[in-house]
Amino acid sequence: MATSDDKKNERRKVDENTKNEDLEQFREYSDDAYLTSEQGVRINHTDDSLKAGVRGPTIMEDFHFREKMTHFDHERIPERVVHARGSAAHGYFQPYETAAKFSKAGFLQDPSQITPVFVRISTVVGSRGSADTVRDVRGFATKFYTEEGNFDLVGNNMPVFFIQDAIKFPDLVHAIKPEPDNEMPQASAAHDTLWDFASLTPESTHMLMWVPCRIYR
Repeated sequence: MATSDDKKNERRKVDENTKNEDLEQFREYSDDAYLTSEQGVRINHTDDSLKAGVRGPTIMEDFHFREKMTHFDHERIPERVVHARGSAAHGYFQPYETAAKFSKAGFLQDPSQITPVFVRISTVVGSRGSADTVRDVRGFATKFYTEEGNFDLVGNNMPVFFIQDAIKFPDLVHAIKPEPDNEMPQASAAHDTLWDFASLTPESTHMLMWVPCRIYR
């Protein structure tokens, strides 16, 4: 007769459904739930903004996109939502040669013209108190104080991104940020909320494949 110890020592049968069965206890289904706008209008889709054509720009008639972004921009966080940790310096920009055949911008026409600039280099996810040495994406922001007005140039040191539609940006940032109850992890995305987001956003696969290749190569 088999004892309880024998049953514990029995090797569990593993097949292609085992992981799904393990995860089932942690899944939450939202079949009966729905999002609403601030006016109570039901929103059945929050992942794509309205565009002018298949590859056209986002159009201003998309009230949900404008409301979502306005809400995101006005969140009361006592630091930058992203790129909170950074350093900056003043300097100047002077072109080596004219770029007239590429651009009509005045500050790119004359090699003798000097344009004041302000450059800030930052990490992305970490708070103001996070370390400079973390394995995090680096961002840059350059402001050119030209005679025609201010010209801002911003970017990150990565060729691809998690999303293809700007309306998902608040959702991505909320997924990447530390857990609200313990502020962990800092300057990293190694927690369940990001993987929940990634599992529901197939377009992030390219980014997820690029990150480990970039880190370990």
